[in-house]
Amino acid sequence: MDAQSRGRTDGTDPADQWVLNPHTGDYELRLDHSGPRPAGGPDAGRGDGSPGSSGSSAGDPRDGSDRLPGTPRVPRQRGRRSAGSGRTPEVVGAPVGRRKPKPAKSRKKKALLWTGGVTAFVIVAGSTGAYALYQKFNGNLDTIDVGDAGSSSVTADGPLNILIIGTDKRTGKGNEGYGDKGSTGHADTNILFHVSEDRTNATAMSIPRDLMTDIPDCETTQPDGSKKVIPGTENARFNVSLGQEGRDPGCTMRTVKEITGISVDHFMMVDFNAVKELSTAVGGVEVCLAKPVKDPDSHLDLPAGVSRIQGEQALAFVRTRHSFGNQSDLDRIKIQQQFLGSMIRQMKSDDTLTSASKLYKLADTATKALTVDSGIGSVKKLTDLAKVLGKVDTKNITFVTMPVIDNPAEPEPITVVVAPTKGEQLFAMMRNDTSLTEVKKQEKQKQKAARSKQAALLKGPQAEAADVRVDVLNGGGIAGAAGATVTWLQNEHGVLKSTNKANAPAKISETTLEYAPNQADQARKLAELMGLPAPAMKQGTTDAEGLQAMVLTLGADFKGAGVPVTGPAKAPDDIQRASADKAECAK
Repeated sequence: MDAQSRGRTDGTDPADQWVLNPHTGDYELRLDHSGPRPAGGPDAGRGDGSPGSSGSSAGDPRDGSDRLPGTPRVPRQRGRRSAGSGRTPEVVGAPVGRRKPKPAKSRKKKALLWTGGVTAFVIVAGSTGAYALYQKFNGNLDTIDVGDAGSSSVTADGPLNILIIGTDKRTGKGNEGYGDKGSTGHADTNILFHVSEDRTNATAMSIPRDLMTDIPDCETTQPDGSKKVIPGTENARFNVSLGQEGRDPGCTMRTVKEITGISVDHFMMVDFNAVKELSTAVGGVEVCLAKPVKDPDSHLDLPAGVSRIQGEQALAFVRTRHSFGNQSDLDRIKIQQQFLGSMIRQMKSDDTLTSASKLYKLADTATKALTVDSGIGSVKKLTDLAKVLGKVDTKNITFVTMPVIDNPAEPEPITVVVAPTKGEQLFAMMRNDTSLTEVKKQEKQKQKAARSKQAALLKGPQAEAADVRVDVLNGGGIAGAAGATVTWLQNEHGVLKSTNKANAPAKISETTLEYAPNQADQARKLAELMGLPAPAMKQGTTDAEGLQAMVLTLGADFKGAGVPVTGPAKAPDDIQRASADKAECAK
């Protein structure tokens, strides 16, 4: 791998950042490359008293001074000759005889906020002593076993869904003053990050913390390894799916599936400190304000226009809810999305990826900040995940907010509920891996193939609605769904021979329609009325006899009578969205 593809544009191979300390005989990571290289031939600056030496290395004031705290020493390497340890501070002492830089290769440098430090590690790990760094960063991670709420796979084929959780836990220096310092940490900021199967695009859907929903029963792993099921709660705020009653991130993952029908593979969780430390590690994040802001609650104090923020001001920016829009949590979500988009752009910039010191600090900070599920609970697994996520171009990362409406159960609503039609349209798009951006040709071809398959499904004679005979069972999560569907079929479409058979023997994830070969015309009619996808159609091998009915079992992907089970061709036009590659000014 050449120096360019390792993130250095000055021709310096990161392997050559490990230099010999003449006092210890060990190699150490030297990150300051601002000084000139020693002049002369191969023996120049050897510091051993030999001809051409720049002087003895005894008493060198630079010894170890540019090695980062905690950076491991690496044993002496064979075949590496040290450069002189001249007393001039600007001379770093990089090894002579470096490999001649190869011609620069073009490459796309992509890094996401939640894997930015890990992506940085992938680059840094190309240097000598990577194993020691691996051990260090691996020891930084905290992991939680979420059982069957997640997946053990990191790079499996198919779409990938990661839940990003920002908690309001007030741990860390200076954070006790932000509101409830005794908080156990609730799901305060939540983003479901969906990566497409072909890795060309991603949808990052923010979930409001004040969303009212049902939290399902949740099995958690206790400190002693035992299992404990925490009972679910009906009509509760989404943010109490974490922390409350001892719920862990697996409970939040299960709640997301309950709402959307989307299975979550992994979670990544951060707290207040992560925002401060990651923004500092990259040298600050640019934000734009349409007006000056001085918010006494969040302590945000910025002028109008563009500012570069980090640390406390970065935290204040993502926390403020009284400075922009209508001062609601939904407007704060927009601000957080703008910040994350800017962070992504900063992390993929040459300013970050060509700085060895920033890469090291970013990798160290990110791994210390993250708590993850055991399925990705090592730096090796995180680097594998980072490589998958790194394939997505930032112009094809779309931020959206879950479509919601004011809670109709409250006279003066302060909470929200999922918008019945728009919400299900967006969820269906994500379940069916439909992009919110126009991307590569194969994405369009995939959508065209899906439409062709659906057209082929409906091709052929269809029975009259009055002749369709079907038994409807509820195998999903909506109480009364079978009865509501039968009522809709009879009243709206004249399917009078439909019967409510109540609950199915077991819950299923996807709706199915079982029918006999001689009922194919009825099946096609029902599929058209209900918007059933091709995989839902299950034709048997023997013909039906007499008055035998088809069997329609509603699954977790069924969201209501009249709502098509297939995903729509595009998202609702008026949902809130933003692109990760475009800067916007907060208003």
